[in-house]
Amino acid sequence: MRTPKPSGFPLKRLLFTPGVLCRAVLSLLFLIAPAQADPQKVWATGAYSFSDELGGFRITGVSGIGTKEDPLIVTEELNSATPVTLTIRATRPIEAFGKAGDVANGIMYMRIDVLNNSALPWVEFQFELQEILDQPSVFGDGLSFDQRNKTPDNIWSSNFADCDRQFEPYDRLLFKNGKVDPLKTATFDFLITDYTPRWTFFLVQDPRIPTG
Repeated sequence: MRTPKPSGFPLKRLLFTPGVLCRAVLSLLFLIAPAQADPQKVWATGAYSFSDELGGFRITGVSGIGTKEDPLIVTEELNSATPVTLTIRATRPIEAFGKAGDVANGIMYMRIDVLNNSALPWVEFQFELQEILDQPSVFGDGLSFDQRNKTPDNIWSSNFADCDRQFEPYDRLLFKNGKVDPLKTATFDFLITDYTPRWTFFLVQDPRIPTG
């Protein structure tokens, strides 16, 4: 007597065994899945970290602890002539006026080295501090470009002869009377003070191109 078999193709006629078929499907899903973006690199030096996570530019290096003799140096590459925002975070305990490098003390001598990779000349360059992203930094937050010093001697640029400081309702430095040609690098020195230090704040960088 013959035992009835289930309808359909017998297993011996399948082109693929179940295990082979499963591996093929997984391989296909891997190929069509969207590629994951590279994890954002955060650069740390002294008592702070620096990140280009908000996009539009690329950090290529950092160094220093934030003193006048050993400033915090951030090397960047800007690929357009539009504003970009550098995110700055304290990575060590916050202690106002403590020892630089060991704690985030709110006294940050900064140097920004910026490569102009935008294919357009920059005729001005503006920095703006923000304690809260996209909101002006007011006097009461304690964050500024050394606002209490009326005659600062630490603001300088390799490519611009003059700098205007603007306070209330913004904390801004506008470097002018100069130029940064494409594929050239400009250096900017200044002092950031934060008498009520926060864990995170922002530095907006705005290269300006000719309007005519």
